[in-house]
Parts: sequence; C-alpha cells; structure tokens
Amino acid sequence: MKKVRRTFRRKLKQLSYPVTCRLFLFMGFLVRKMDMERSRRLALKLGIIAFDFLRIRRSLVINNLSAVFPEKSRTEVIKTARKVYQNQVLNVIELLRMPLIKDRFDARQLVELDPGNFFQKTRERNKGAVVLSAHLGSWEMLGLCTGLLLGPIHVVAKPLKNTHLDAHLTRWRTMHGNKLLDKDKALREGLKVLRQGGIVGILGDQSNRKGDYFVDFLGRKTTIFLGPAFLALKADVPVFLETCKRLSDGRYKLELIEVKTHDLECTRQDIRTLVHRYTKILEDFIRSHPEEWLWLHDRWKVSPDHEPEKQSLP
Repeated sequence: MKKVRRTFRRKLKQLSYPVTCRLFLFMGFLVRKMDMERSRRLALKLGIIAFDFLRIRRSLVINNLSAVFPEKSRTEVIKTARKVYQNQVLNVIELLRMPLIKDRFDARQLVELDPGNFFQKTRERNKGAVVLSAHLGSWEMLGLCTGLLLGPIHVVAKPLKNTHLDAHLTRWRTMHGNKLLDKDKALREGLKVLRQGGIVGILGDQSNRKGDYFVDFLGRKTTIFLGPAFLALKADVPVFLETCKRLSDGRYKLELIEVKTHDLECTRQDIRTLVHRYTKILEDFIRSHPEEWLWLHDRWKVSPDHEPEKQSLP
C-alpha cells in the first residue's frame, strides 16, 4: 500500500512539472517588466511575508543560526533569519531577471569584481582554474556574470527533476558562453577542461549523501565532496573561492580568494588538506556575513552518526 501511495505521489508531482514551469516563466515575465529598484522593494516585502507568515523551513533556519551563533540572542537570530528570507526572495527575482543580462556591460552594472590576480595566475599563463563558489547571493546570476567578466566557465550542475524547468534554466545559464558539466561526469570531463586551460566552476558547500569523509563546518561535522580539490591538484591548477557581499545599492561585490596549493600534491591527504583550507575560508565568510548564505538548506543532514554509502576517493 505504501508503495502504491509513493508511486501515486511521484506521478502527481511529475504531472505538476509543466504547470510549475509555466508559472515560473510567467513570474519572470512580470518581474522583467519592473525596474530593479521596484523589484527589490517587492522582494523585501515578500521576504518578510515568507518568514513571518508562510514560515517555510523557518524552524530549520532559526535552529541552524542558533547552533552556529550561540552568542547571539533570540532577537538577534530572528533578525538575521528574516534578512536571510528577504535575500532569498531577492535572489529568486535576480534569477528571473537573468535574460536581461545581455553583455559584459550589463554584468558590470550588477557586480563589482577585480579579476587582476585571477588573470595573472590563469589567463596570462594559459592555465585553467577551479573556481569554487557556494549558495551565496543569487548564485545563478552571479555565475552568469562571472563568466562574462572572466571568460566562459564550465559549471558543474545537477539536472533538475523538472525537465521543463531545467531546459529553461540551462538556456539562461549558457546563453553567454558558459557550459554545463553533468555532476555525474564532472571528474572526467572537468579534468579534461582544466588541462585544456578552461575554468571549472563548482558549488563547494554541499553535503555528500554518499560520503564517508567529514569536516567541521560552522561548528558541526558534515560530509563534503572531495572532487573539487582532486581536480585542482590532479590538473595542477590554482583554486579560487568566490565570495559575494550585497552592497547598499543592490549590487554585489565579488572577491576571488586564492587558496594556497603550491605545497600540495595529488595525494589522499593533500586533497583533504585542500578541502579543509577552502572550507575554512568559506566558513569565515559566512560567519561574517550570515545573511548571504542559504540557511534553508539542511547542510548537516549527514552526520557522523549516520552510516552513509562508502565514497571512493578519486
């Protein structure tokens, strides 16, 4: 009986995919009719509604923030959590406005980025790079802008179950030269890209359901993907962590922080050392700017008490 109910729910969900996609496109049409300032004001109001009334994953966000910031009062945690929701609604609106980004000029109107050190370590040496990011700010829009400002990026992505929506998002992600690497083929294809002097972009803050290697992240143990560190050390290319801070005018200030790799080789221990290095940089940034991160994501869903499937280290 349970199997029948699960099958029914799965088919019902699949039938909803075209409707969800049409709703998404209609929302995008409406948002793109507004100017950025008006859509920003709307996002701030909707964020308050989402936090105070809809309360989607509200308990998870508050519990996560309270665990990471035990020194903060309940009032301070609530204030930060509300800001997280406002930023996430704004991130969705910025995603919906992606088709308005036509060229590098448009990208510069949205982000502030000094790529000098990046170009010195990569482009001027005909060398590739691994650019790690996280669920910070409007990561889809920032990935598009980063590709316009640095050069085309091969972005590692997992296809959405909603194939209708995935097709539209893929078109937006790749409309200015960026390419997608399927997550399941990222190691083989990513290594090929890096050895040809390309840039591979990866979100580096996700937990690995099948992983058995744990790191301390924001005070709690959780699994992490080792692939980005393996790719960088195997291809002998630099690693940059991209962070973003939303400015008062709604634009983003992006920073590419180089992670030290010159003392490492492609060994099991050095791969783990590199993972710890960039995780620590990301962790420090999130502690300083908690409102920028996606706290609605259950980052600690796999703990040492859980016995996951074994992960073979590259």
